[in-house]
Amino acid sequence: MAQRPAEQLHVPVLLDRCLDLMAPALAQDGAVAVDATLGMGGHSEALLRRFPHLQLVGIDRDPQAHRLAGERLAPFGDRFHPVHATYDRIPEALAQHGLDHADAVLFDLGVSSLQLDERERGFAYSYDAPLDMRMDSTAPRTAEDVVNGYSETELRRILRDWGEERFAGRIARAIVARREQAPLRTTGELVEVIRAAVPMGAQHRKGHPAKQTFQALRIEVNEELDVLRRAIPAALDALPVGGRVVAMSYHSLEDRIVKQAFARGATSTAPKGFPVELDEHKPTLRILTRGAEAPTQQEIDENPRAASARLRAVERVRPNAHQNAHQRNRA
Repeated sequence: MAQRPAEQLHVPVLLDRCLDLMAPALAQDGAVAVDATLGMGGHSEALLRRFPHLQLVGIDRDPQAHRLAGERLAPFGDRFHPVHATYDRIPEALAQHGLDHADAVLFDLGVSSLQLDERERGFAYSYDAPLDMRMDSTAPRTAEDVVNGYSETELRRILRDWGEERFAGRIARAIVARREQAPLRTTGELVEVIRAAVPMGAQHRKGHPAKQTFQALRIEVNEELDVLRRAIPAALDALPVGGRVVAMSYHSLEDRIVKQAFARGATSTAPKGFPVELDEHKPTLRILTRGAEAPTQQEIDENPRAASARLRAVERVRPNAHQNAHQRNRA
């Protein structure tokens, strides 16, 4: 079956709001944006169309996403700079294309529509497929390796911590018991184990009973939260004064990391009881959103996968200590 064009496969989430938040930082000639989660290029295409002098670096670890986005963004020629990497590699991605800063950085976190819809990738619990779940198909570790190779204690930990799964212990024990008979190879086999482990009365309280286990395995396979903890500071360090970061999260673990990183930069570092706030203690960031913004009902109706999205944004108002030191070294 022929692959449909990327624009037919993906509806960008909160597109207009993202562009409006980034617009003040991208209005000048020669502006640079980083789409840290390129996916199928929907947000990138809109950015390149709206800002005709923009240079855009698109980062993604998924080779298939690069192929689809590359076709979609080919009309923009050398204004688009693709980079195959995880999104914590923002400084290296910029340097690869001779750039030393980003005026705006966009994160659209979580699993992409492409990855969910490609059955053989194994991200979805709604149909049977190999236990893969790699965002980068060239990476060595798969969900099958985790399910069959981790100890019961390790499985319980990731289900509890990454999936916030109430029945983590029961599911981990059931996985270990099942794989002693034969290794788990497919998503369907794993769903059967989970259904048997979760009490019937609790199976649909939070949607599909396998939802949180699949989230936990996906996060573990792709080291998503570790990458995100490095990525947000890397993005903030890349910004000049006036630069902006916009981040969309799809579950509480992602949103908490984003929220805490933004809050640290937007808070004075003056010691408690200090009589005067010195310049070096003043906040380096200004929060642009009131809490986490959610999509409208109309957006959810048009794109149901947007329902869990939460958007936060900040603007750099002062250089931070890392940037000041870098500037001194350059001088």
